[in-house]
Amino acid sequence: MIVEYNVAPILVTGAAGFIGHAISINLLKRGYLVIGIDNLNSYYDPRLKKSRLKTLTQFEEFEFIELDIQDKSSLMELFAKQRFEYVVHLAAQAGVRYSLQNPQAYVDSNITGFLNILECCRFYPVIHMVYASSSSVYGNNKKVPFSEVDNVDEPVSFYAATKKSNELMAACYSSLYGVKATGLRFFTVYGPWMRPDMAILLFANAIHADKPIKIFNYGKMERDFTYIDDIVDGVLSLLFKIKNKNDRLLKSVYNIGNNNPVQLLKLVNILEKELQKKAILEMLPMQDGDVEKTYADISAIQAEVNFKPSTSLELGVKHFCKWFSSEYLHIIRD
Repeated sequence: MIVEYNVAPILVTGAAGFIGHAISINLLKRGYLVIGIDNLNSYYDPRLKKSRLKTLTQFEEFEFIELDIQDKSSLMELFAKQRFEYVVHLAAQAGVRYSLQNPQAYVDSNITGFLNILECCRFYPVIHMVYASSSSVYGNNKKVPFSEVDNVDEPVSFYAATKKSNELMAACYSSLYGVKATGLRFFTVYGPWMRPDMAILLFANAIHADKPIKIFNYGKMERDFTYIDDIVDGVLSLLFKIKNKNDRLLKSVYNIGNNNPVQLLKLVNILEKELQKKAILEMLPMQDGDVEKTYADISAIQAEVNFKPSTSLELGVKHFCKWFSSEYLHIIRD
C-alpha cells in the first residue's frame, strides 16, 4: 500500500539495510515523512533486516514497501504517486568477496537497479539524490589519504567496478538531464545494526563462540573505520545542502570517512576488552579482491558541510558491543 501525504516524503532505498535504517531513524526523529523500500533478500540473515524494520514501523511517519529496484514499472509508479523531493539511494548488492562468486547479482542490482533509480529521478525530477558509492573504488591506490581526484580506473573487485560505474552513470544523467545526484564513497562504516558479513561483527561472533578470527595479510591491514552516527550526519548534511534547482555542490562525489586508519589487530584488542574474552587468531595471506589500507581524505566534505567525525574507535566499538550483547545475540537466536 502507498500512503498519500500532503508533504512529499523522503525516499530511502535499502531502508532495511544497515545505513538505510540509520538514515531513516534519524529522518523520522527530525519529523520527516519517510517511505522506505527494500527487497529483503537473503544475502544475509533476514531476521536482522526484519528487526531493523520493526524499529522503523513504530513511527507513524514511516511507510515500508517491499520492492526490488530492478522492478522499473513499480518504481516509476511510486515516483509518479509521491513526487519525491529528496532520495537517499542505498539499495545495492553489497560485499566485495561475494562479487567474486556471483557477479550477476551486482549487475542486476548495482547497474540495472541504479539505472532505474536514475530514470525515475529523470522523469519525476527530485531536488537532490544522494547515493552510495564505496571506498573500494580506490583499489590498491598507493597514495594516501585517498582523494576524490585520484585515479580510480583499476578496481580489484567487481563490486568496486559497479560502484565506479554508478558514479559515471550519475555524472552522465546530471549532464544530459539535470539530475542532481551526489555519490558518497563510504569508508568501513560500523556500529549497532551493522551487516553480519562485515569485519567487526564477524570478529565479535567468532570471539563470542570461541572460534578463530581470520586475519588476512598476516595482520598488515588498516581500515578507516567510520561510526554510523558520523556517517548519518554527513549524508544528511549533504542531502539538504541542495534546497532548490539553482544550488550546486563543490563536487559530484565525496569521500565520507574518519580520516584515521587503524590496524585490524588494534580493533581485535578493543573487541577483546569490551567482550571480556580473548580472541583466537588465524593469520592468513591476502585474499583476492581485498586491499591493504583505506584512508579517506575528507577535506572536500569538510569544506562543503563542515563534516567532522567525532566518534573514536574505542567509543564506537563500545556502543557496538552493547548492542551485540543485548540485542543481536537475541535476534539470531529467535
